[in-house]
Amino acid sequence: MSSASTIPFIVDGHLDLATNAMTLNRDLTKTVEEIREKERRLGLTDYQDRGKGTVALPQLREGNIGLVITTMISRYSKEGKPIPSMALPGWHSPQQAYAHAQCQLAWYREMETMGEMTQISTQVGLSTHINLWVENTVKSEKKPIGYILALEGADSIVNLDYLHHYHDMGLRSIGISHFGPGRYAAGTHSDGSGLTALGKELLSEMNQLDIQLDLTHLTDKGFFEALDIFQGPVIASHQNCRSIVPGERQFSDEQIRCIIDRNGMIGGALDTWMMYPNFQLGIDDPKELDIRLEHLVDHFDYICQIAGNSEHIGFGSDLDGLFGLEQTPHDMDTIADLQKFGAILIDRGYTQKDRDNIFSANWIRTLNRVLT
Repeated sequence: MSSASTIPFIVDGHLDLATNAMTLNRDLTKTVEEIREKERRLGLTDYQDRGKGTVALPQLREGNIGLVITTMISRYSKEGKPIPSMALPGWHSPQQAYAHAQCQLAWYREMETMGEMTQISTQVGLSTHINLWVENTVKSEKKPIGYILALEGADSIVNLDYLHHYHDMGLRSIGISHFGPGRYAAGTHSDGSGLTALGKELLSEMNQLDIQLDLTHLTDKGFFEALDIFQGPVIASHQNCRSIVPGERQFSDEQIRCIIDRNGMIGGALDTWMMYPNFQLGIDDPKELDIRLEHLVDHFDYICQIAGNSEHIGFGSDLDGLFGLEQTPHDMDTIADLQKFGAILIDRGYTQKDRDNIFSANWIRTLNRVLT
């Protein structure tokens, strides 16, 4: 997919584009700098990353990031309150959560209408899209960003019929948990809890569809319960290693081995909270701590040592996942800087084959399992 003299084609396994567009009201057809300048000029302070975003469609093109797994996030909460430290609300009913997710889907459809994005739901569509990007017969500013539709948190699946509705809409990846309690499974910061009865039913039904389970955000208990029930393809879209950065948000060696044994993928995340031990949100400065892009390669190295190869790692940057430059490696300005990993990986001894795997080949192989 690339050579030493070309800019590699990149797949990012986790971005929250619709949340940025519809919750943070960002016009992602503008450049990152234009979005930052507008938020600073308006004096916005409702989210910590105002004026410090890193992701927009022009920067995806600049970085040759032509394919992304991108989410709809819509949470249910009986009281409708955000969980501590999270700005995302919980809707008072699953039906409201579903309607909010449909709002996000409508944004993706609008981007398709504008020619900014294109949904990928078949193997033929994926192959055609990659050829468009790799053959360089179309100017980069005219190339649509391909997207695989994902759910981060399954609360908006009102019942099992809605799972099939979502699949018909092109949904090919589901993470059934997010932060805190969920209708289907407990998520980050709910350690000790696992799947709900509804969650077990959902995973059994997912076995009937071409869809992958994203294990990210599951608690340890929920992780192993899910693997016992779900028999299809598994990934961890934005996940780092607990042995390097302690904490329940990262996965243990045993969990990493389980994903490798199922021929799954682990997308390395660029949230400094997941890259540096004991990073204090809202207090620590990535530059003062010298948190660099290269820190992610420590996690890549670790997973490769467990696997014995480079076939289970890639990018799942989670950039602008309700954080910005204040929680991003200091040698990164925008998502286009994923290209910097080319030189970093060469310096760390990764071969051309390894680099191709990380930049795109592993994700493409994995995604083809759920595209028909």
